[in-house]
Amino acid sequence: MTAPGERVLAVPDGLDGERLDAALARLFGLSRARAAELIGDGLVLLDGRAAAKSDRVLAGEPLQVTLPPPRQPEPPRPVPGLVVAYEDADIMVVDKPRGVAVHPTPGWTGPTVTGGLLAAGHAVATSGAAERQGIVHRLDANTTGVMVVAKSERAYSALKRAFRERTVHKRYHALVQGHPDPLRGTVDAPIGRHPSGDGRFAVVSGGRPSVTHYDTLEAFRAASLVSVDLETGRTHQIRVHMAAIRHPVVGDLLYGADPVLAARLGLARQWLHAVSLAFPHPADGRQVTFASAYPPDLAHALDLLRAES
Repeated sequence: MTAPGERVLAVPDGLDGERLDAALARLFGLSRARAAELIGDGLVLLDGRAAAKSDRVLAGEPLQVTLPPPRQPEPPRPVPGLVVAYEDADIMVVDKPRGVAVHPTPGWTGPTVTGGLLAAGHAVATSGAAERQGIVHRLDANTTGVMVVAKSERAYSALKRAFRERTVHKRYHALVQGHPDPLRGTVDAPIGRHPSGDGRFAVVSGGRPSVTHYDTLEAFRAASLVSVDLETGRTHQIRVHMAAIRHPVVGDLLYGADPVLAARLGLARQWLHAVSLAFPHPADGRQVTFASAYPPDLAHALDLLRAES
């Protein structure tokens, strides 16, 4: 990471026509998300003016960046309920509990997967930003289930490539309000930041392409259990897409779920669980599959619905 301070340089010829956030990330070794944060905080000037992250840069254009001091690394912190289900020289497969973020983010003060693994003495790949080393994909803080963490540098590169090339198969189960019609379908709708700017995401024109496949597994009086396969991996994708077809995930108050139903089922978070993950192993390319059982709060909610039905 570049040392903090003000930097002024001309946009190189090789970045002509790139988006500002992408160009900034490449020039300063930042993640795309971190570059977008700097732009949003007004710390980036393009030809002397504030610019949007989607603006295109021109070769030779003056680019002024004020880099804040690097974030302090998270101190190791044990995470109760964080289970390493599988481990070898290249990967760790983690069963993530609720209320745990994958890595530190601005404003999050709770436990994280990265901190929990370090506290337990696990080594992870050093690739990636300091606060997310070894992390190749994420689950929302209150989404439970299976995820993979890279231990070796070759695993980090191979897994990032596998996610990019969509050779990773992610399956989730979600309890959604009502009964989707048709029972099996696809939601193909672009996702971007919600116009309100309140941290939510939404189906918006000009958003990033996002594709979700769902299949109803079980129907109850007020809700349906669906299996969900993702072609893309956008932030809050399942939650946004199910809300967009008027079947929000039960307990997901951020996206319009009924708080009365959530309370009746004893849910303090969205009913969303990563049940399986399959990918080519970074060491030899063999296909490996890992699964995660429902945690007690989600299983209890299903038991209540089955008893009612």
